[in-house]
Amino acid sequence: MAQKLNYRFKTEPYQHQLDALSASYKEKVFALFCEMGTGKSKILLDNIAMLFDEGKLNGALIVAPKGVYKNWIAQEIPTHLPDHIQCRTFQWVAPSSRTKEDQELLSQLYQDTRDPSLTLFVMNIEAFSSKPGLEEATKFLSAYRAMMAIDESTTIKTHTAKRTKTLLKMSEKIGYKRILTGTPITKSPLDIFSQFSFLDKNILGKNYYAFRARYAKIISRPTSGGRHFPLITGYQRLDELEKKIYTHAFRVKKEE
Repeated sequence: MAQKLNYRFKTEPYQHQLDALSASYKEKVFALFCEMGTGKSKILLDNIAMLFDEGKLNGALIVAPKGVYKNWIAQEIPTHLPDHIQCRTFQWVAPSSRTKEDQELLSQLYQDTRDPSLTLFVMNIEAFSSKPGLEEATKFLSAYRAMMAIDESTTIKTHTAKRTKTLLKMSEKIGYKRILTGTPITKSPLDIFSQFSFLDKNILGKNYYAFRARYAKIISRPTSGGRHFPLITGYQRLDELEKKIYTHAFRVKKEE
């Protein structure tokens, strides 16, 4: 349901950004399917700021691919986060690359979690494949009333991947969650399952194989050893799937 916005923007939003915020900002879980160039980073940062202004959270963990996560610190946050919000920003650095200064900065994350400012912690998705990265994220989420957002959420589309399983388990105790991507489906509609499981396992169901059986057309093909494996020949009930998805998502396409 659309919400009326009472908020001081730093950068003037486009109408599609206002529409996305109006539809989503109070929701506990939401997906922003915004194509490149439509400003999904701004939408997320304004959403975080709105919830901070309302006292709903005091921190956010933003997760992005290794090639782009530093841009959140260098460009997106300074550009779009409103000036009236006091903010502390921190960037994850792997222990193997960490300097003494990096260590001192990270230690400040937990010196006073009652600080009235907003605390933003940016991590690369690859960090969740390591024990130190997982421990740091868990510690942060335990210390703050935080949102967790995954930028380019197709990085968790593979339900059997260790990193995906780790993030799905971690997400169970997080109050506010967001996923962001321009192309939620890269190979098949089944790509969407793990992304929405991160948000809420009740949206598409808790079992991947039951989900696959409902939306994929499958035949059983024997191998030379007498064993059988499932072969997907197409997809079905996609209108139903789309309806479930878009009760928790907003789509923005770049104008040609």
